[in-house]
Amino acid sequence: MTFQLRAGIIGTGFMGSVHAHAVRAAGGVVTAVAGSSKGSAEAAASVLGAQAAAESADALIARADVDVVHICTPNATHAGLARKAIAAGKSVVCEKPLATSVEDARELTELAEQAGVVTGVPFVYRFYPAVREARDRILRGDAGRLWLLHGSYLQDWLVGAEATNWRVDSQLGGASRAFGDIGVHWCDLMEFTTGHRITRLVAKTSRAYDERETGGQLSSVATEDGATILFETDKGATGSLVVSQVSPGRKNRLWFSFDGTEASFSFNQEQPDTLHIGTTGSSSDIAVGPQTLATPGGRRYSKLPPGHPQGYQDSFNSFVADVYAAVQGQPPEGLPTFRDGLRAALITDAVVTSAARQSWVDVPGSETHFESLTSSPALERQKQ
Repeated sequence: MTFQLRAGIIGTGFMGSVHAHAVRAAGGVVTAVAGSSKGSAEAAASVLGAQAAAESADALIARADVDVVHICTPNATHAGLARKAIAAGKSVVCEKPLATSVEDARELTELAEQAGVVTGVPFVYRFYPAVREARDRILRGDAGRLWLLHGSYLQDWLVGAEATNWRVDSQLGGASRAFGDIGVHWCDLMEFTTGHRITRLVAKTSRAYDERETGGQLSSVATEDGATILFETDKGATGSLVVSQVSPGRKNRLWFSFDGTEASFSFNQEQPDTLHIGTTGSSSDIAVGPQTLATPGGRRYSKLPPGHPQGYQDSFNSFVADVYAAVQGQPPEGLPTFRDGLRAALITDAVVTSAARQSWVDVPGSETHFESLTSSPALERQKQ
């Protein structure tokens, strides 16, 4: 039995709008929105299509007509708001990072599991049809033994010392900016798609600008503009990742290549309508569509015919639809939850620690919802 879920969105910026679109696409309704003030909530209500403007975030969480709380606020506020939503017995979708410390991320994960509430962290790149196709093919053994996992995530929205926003401030955004903001997306995608898990890494962080303009004045910046990471996995692969928010011309280029002994699989988020598969005998770009993708995962998330690209909002819609299915008692495989948010916090902490020590560090283990991966016969062959 299904019913219309009622969402409350905390946050009136870009991500609040993305969440609102996804709620409606999932068949839900936005009953309330909360901002930094009642005035900002009232201004956002019509834009987000909300039925009401809440007096505050606390008031929104307490509303009887809110089933799912969506947290779309600056990073440093996530943990406190998520705790309150869990205590109120609400399902929670929290923007990443789940928290700016490992301790808070672990506490939230445990609290949510003890309370039995459904949670979601928007690692939405999992929901591209091409990614699901690559995952299914890799897990059935098409790649052979994966041995090299590499890629990058490049943006240019912070080009120029005058470019800034709250994420630059470590008190609001956390100790890591570029990696904590976008590098964690790549790492989640790699681990989800391949079934490999990063066990140790060495990282170097850097800044294009040591000072940025804030309030008409230049001030020192503590967070990084970019990061370079080398890593090893529990299945014997090595890998590398380059992350930057100051790469001119790269708007949102998340790219990976997962290379096996039999085939390689690569994907570029700026060209989401194709999946590249390479072998020694051929190289092909598979157009994304229900008629062209061969695996259940790829077909499930492919909504349009080939030649009609599905993008970021479409993937976000699929993520929220899966969260809402879980709330209604039908949890789909591959849903990123608070436990995946904890995993991202552990990797981020390892990157920050490695950069400070200038040495390799271990990444602590954490249970995640990859049960179908760890029991996959294809994955067992990769271990051999």
